[in-house]
Amino acid sequence: MDETVNAWPRRVGLVLARASQVLGEEPYYHEFIEGLERLLIPAGISVLVKVVTDHAAEIATYEQWSAERRVGGVIMVDLSPGDERVDLVRRLGLPAVVMGDPSTADGLPTVWTDDAGSAREAVRFLADRGHTVVGHVSGPRSLAHTQLRLGGFEAEAADRGVTLISAEGDYSQEAGRVSTAQLLASHPVRPTAIVYDNDVMALSGMETIRKQGLTVPGDLSVVAWDDSAQCQLALPALSAMSHDVGRIGEIAANAVLDAMRQGPGSVIYEAPQAHIVERDSTGSSRTQIVF
Repeated sequence: MDETVNAWPRRVGLVLARASQVLGEEPYYHEFIEGLERLLIPAGISVLVKVVTDHAAEIATYEQWSAERRVGGVIMVDLSPGDERVDLVRRLGLPAVVMGDPSTADGLPTVWTDDAGSAREAVRFLADRGHTVVGHVSGPRSLAHTQLRLGGFEAEAADRGVTLISAEGDYSQEAGRVSTAQLLASHPVRPTAIVYDNDVMALSGMETIRKQGLTVPGDLSVVAWDDSAQCQLALPALSAMSHDVGRIGEIAANAVLDAMRQGPGSVIYEAPQAHIVERDSTGSSRTQIVF
């Protein structure tokens, strides 16, 4: 182990500011943490995960961890533009890595995924199959990665002449149900495809679609963000924007080790590009029903 890393507590912290029941539903973070541990545990460093309900509690956690020297570094997720947590960890002297676009990190190292580019690919995928009205169930719009995805969806939809209608969710099953019903009822022309910002919302969205007497993909094509075993086991199997989440966790582990050794720096670690995996939940658009 590097001498500088040895000077820090042999623990990396990850705070997830969301309802615990939502975290329990999401496979993404389980795969991400597995990726972290594949590299950190052999290096003699454990991962401390804390789930809190809001950002005030997250801030209090960083302050407590710093005061008690509980962790040697932190990995931060779900940042907003101009996020106060970036300044906080800098003031506390905590080595930190941001999962997200470098524009949110104000000079901290980042693990970057191209959310806007992936959103454009999702619209291209559907437009190439004849879909001209596409729904999008996003995550919270205060988050930087949600804003980047929305920008990508809107830009590609404009380029392709696709009408995009959106609803905001929070990654939970309930958000998937409510947002799907909203999209199906709120527009004079029903979408023929819906993209969901995670697999949990997509699965509950498909349930809502079926309860309204519609079929997937006959009446509506469905695409999930974040591929998982749940997508593969669903009936029909879900097409998904697939990320190598475990590999992203490994990259984050390397990044936080570098931050603990070298101190702060605006290094950008690029994650593998996401790509569409086509399964049974998507097909070509046949008709658009006007209410």
